[in-house]
Amino acid sequence: MNKEKKFSQEEWSNRVNLSACYHLADHFHMSDIIWNHITAKTSLNKETFLINKFGLRYDEITASNLLEIDLDGNIVSGEGMINDTGFIIHGAVHKNRKDINCVMHTHSRAGLAISCLKEGLKPIIQDAAIFYNRVSYHDWQGMSTEVEECKDLAKSLASNKVMILRNHGLMTCGETVGEAFILMYYLDRACKNQLDTLTIGKELIYPSDNIMEYAAGQYEDPRFQLGKYEWPALLRLLDKKNSIYKD
Repeated sequence: MNKEKKFSQEEWSNRVNLSACYHLADHFHMSDIIWNHITAKTSLNKETFLINKFGLRYDEITASNLLEIDLDGNIVSGEGMINDTGFIIHGAVHKNRKDINCVMHTHSRAGLAISCLKEGLKPIIQDAAIFYNRVSYHDWQGMSTEVEECKDLAKSLASNKVMILRNHGLMTCGETVGEAFILMYYLDRACKNQLDTLTIGKELIYPSDNIMEYAAGQYEDPRFQLGKYEWPALLRLLDKKNSIYKD
């Protein structure tokens, strides 16, 4: 049987895009062996979401081997097991934010470093303006294995789409898989830029609050919808690499 025929057209499309997101995270050096997670809603008419099978590297994930789990962390379809921290962190968002369809969590080198700074992220470049006054923070509570932390995570995120998990890593959320990925791409780059400029030892130019807020608002213009234009190009990148994400 053709793998696509096991799923609705909507679910298969979500599976393909989510699998692609895993492979892109690996391509851009945002994977962590078998750890971390990216999740997406299964479909609009289901109260479930898709997640990676525990033990697979990001480059081994395919549209068909993703697992479907409910909002209580139970596996609904697929064979394998999940890492409980994936359900705790991602389930908190999927359960409380109906506007969010994809959640991405990383332990990138730059993201980890910024997560340890008391001041957190300091957006000072054009591509980081999107995060100005739009980043939430969540204090570390140890390994995310307790269901009780879900409420705290949801409360910390509030209405934002970006959160820095202190002493832990980064999280982005999107109405589409493409939006979640592009937010993470720019967030990780903003972290890298902050670390780069801190090591130079020269006086920095800090844009005014007014211009940063203005620029942040520009990014919210529908003409610059995050992921809409970048995502097809990124999928072509994977196809050029003969990636197995569609399998």
